[in-house]
Amino acid sequence: MQQLAEKSANAGGCKLCPKFTHTFSILGKKWNGLIIEALLVKDTMRFKDLSASINGCSDRVLCERLKELEDEHIVVRNTYKGENRIDYSLTERGQELREVMSTVHRWSDKWN
Repeated sequence: MQQLAEKSANAGGCKLCPKFTHTFSILGKKWNGLIIEALLVKDTMRFKDLSASINGCSDRVLCERLKELEDEHIVVRNTYKGENRIDYSLTERGQELREVMSTVHRWSDKWN
């Protein structure tokens, strides 16, 4: 397993693993954690339901975040042939964040 931080050979500083840094650039972006949590709680959601469940996030920003999460293969946009319906769900990669989100819940319950 690659360590979260490695000692930098030249400066004696700390260099974060690029994979870890990339993951936090996704999860740390405002609203992404709440989108993921909403989809973990309710497996599949329509845009309007996601929007209603995340207070303070504009529809424009929600649309941007969903697209970013799709690009990262965390969220999938489901369309249905012959129906005027679109909904969103987590991919297998997104579902694997369940344990991470559970840990965040326990931490926030303890410290907030």
